Amino acid sequence: MMYPEPTNIWESIEYSSLGIGIAESLWAFPMIESLHVMALVTVFGTVLIMDLRLIGLASTNVPVSTMSSDTLKWTWIGFVIAAITGTLLFISKASTYMVNPYFLTKMGLMAAAGLNMLIFHFLTYKSVADWDSSAALPKGAKMAGILSIVFWLIIVFCGRAIGFTLGIYY
Repeated sequence: MMYPEPTNIWESIEYSSLGIGIAESLWAFPMIESLHVMALVTVFGTVLIMDLRLIGLASTNVPVSTMSSDTLKWTWIGFVIAAITGTLLFISKASTYMVNPYFLTKMGLMAAAGLNMLIFHFLTYKSVADWDSSAALPKGAKMAGILSIVFWLIIVFCGRAIGFTLGIYY
């Protein structure tokens, strides 16, 4: 199949041999998307476990540091797989994704979730020894947990909405 000459960076990515290969394959896109969803479920699940502890709704008998060390490695494994598979999905339809408001919102909220995590780990978590085993955690920890849950719920919603709105926005 002949593709038009790319007119912008997104079309250049999409019309690359990798982008075309993923988009035209009968199995590549669905396989990558399935792996992406499984990785995202891992990220969301482990983040939710930690966030529910931070806001005091679950596992209040488990120290925050223990819960963090138990979940963080799985969160990062899931995130790396989601980032790789998400990038591959993006490459196959880059110009379509870049005009989709759900995709743009998802990316913005992922940045906000990352910033929330950095603030928590580099500021609030520094004093974890003072509140590690407490059922009542500092307001900063609770706020980080609440924001994280809100961000990730909307990220998941936007991710699903992307699949239903591809080709609608130009």
